[in-house]
Amino acid sequence: MDWNPALIWLAIALLLGLAELSSGGLVLLSLGVAAALTSALAALGLTLPWQLLAMGVFSGILIPLAVKVIRPWFSPAGVAYGTTGTGVEKGHTYTTLKRDFDGASGVKINGDFYRLRVAETGETELPEGSLVIFHHFDGTTAVVSHVPQG
Repeated sequence: MDWNPALIWLAIALLLGLAELSSGGLVLLSLGVAAALTSALAALGLTLPWQLLAMGVFSGILIPLAVKVIRPWFSPAGVAYGTTGTGVEKGHTYTTLKRDFDGASGVKINGDFYRLRVAETGETELPEGSLVIFHHFDGTTAVVSHVPQG
């Protein structure tokens, strides 16, 4: 089998597509599509400098398109971008829980358990089922306040 530039670009595209399975950010998939399009241009006989230029142009178009337009379609509704602790949870109300293995009081934010500390009193143990308002993180501790009764 003769390895011509079109087949090399196609192999790169397939490897990038497979690598995307481990990341999920759609960047590697965009690069794979750009490499596949470059493979088509290489099959038409473009020289290596033109192939590299085409790969750069295709990547420059497809990556922002994938990240800004396509990726939000795959996100659950109501989830703000960013990770836990970037401030998107501030002001939300949570219900306290007791952790199974040590009985620690905490709240579950975006599926992760965080120990809590009440901002006003500094207490770290609250009854399970108490409603609290999240303020910020202090390290890995969620700083909260009691929900006003009324």
